[in-house]
Order: sequence, then C-alpha cells, then structure tokens
Amino acid sequence: MKNWINRTLVSHAGLEAAVLRIPIGLILAAHGGQKLFAWFGGYGLEGTGQWMASVGLQPGFLMALLSGSAEFFGGVGLMLGLFTRIAAGASALTLAVALLWVHASQGFFMSAHGIEYALALLAATVSLLIMGGGRYSVDRYLLKNNLLGGYHDN
Repeated sequence: MKNWINRTLVSHAGLEAAVLRIPIGLILAAHGGQKLFAWFGGYGLEGTGQWMASVGLQPGFLMALLSGSAEFFGGVGLMLGLFTRIAAGASALTLAVALLWVHASQGFFMSAHGIEYALALLAATVSLLIMGGGRYSVDRYLLKNNLLGGYHDN
C-alpha cells in the first residue's frame, strides 16, 4: 500500500504543475458543475443524460453522472493538487471518450464542435497524470507530513 501511495502522490514537479493544474481544474469543475448541478447555464443530470443518450452513450443518466463527477470532482482535485494523478486520470478518460465519441466526427476546430478543445484538455490532463501535483499541492503536504503512511518526500 505504501508503494502505491508513493507512486500516486510523489511528484518532482515545481510551480509548473500548479500553473497547469489550477486553470485546467477550474475549467473541468465548471463543466462538471453544468452536468451535475445545472450551474453556469448547464442542463443538470436529467438534461445532460438525455443528450448523452441521444448520441448513443447509454444509459444517458449514468453517463452524465460519471462524466460530470469525473469533471467536477476531478477538477476540484486538480485545483487543490489532491490525489492529482487519480483526478487527472479520471478526467483524461472522460475527455478521451468525449473526443472520440462526440467531437471526432465534427472535425478539428472548436467552432464546429470538433476535437480542438477536448484535445487541449486531454493533453493537459495526461501531462498532469504523468507529472503529478508538484511541490505546491495537497499531495505534497500529505507526503511531507506522513499523513497517509507514505514515505517522507523532501
């Protein structure tokens, strides 16, 4: 277990991780809030679920719940640097499905609902999956203070 905690939380990145984590997390959390809670002009679980079912992602409500949760909670995790690799992985998986299932048939550019935006977010989340939360993250705090039983990373 300690080895898994260490591999998940240890990161040798510095400020660059926070510079990437915070805005990407904010974007994802906002999109997740639209799906889950109908915030920011979103349609909530019912409306998003109906749309997902209409594009073949079945069952629509469950897909809306899963994608909204990955985006919202993953986004909050990224902003805080809390379980960064897990949050980034869940978000990356969600973005890969969106890119391939919804946007790929629309071409490249965002103006036509193409892959451009989803691809940029996917690249950022995969980068964070590889990089980890970095020096300025809750992950680092948890390790430094040995709060999860992992090794002490200076």
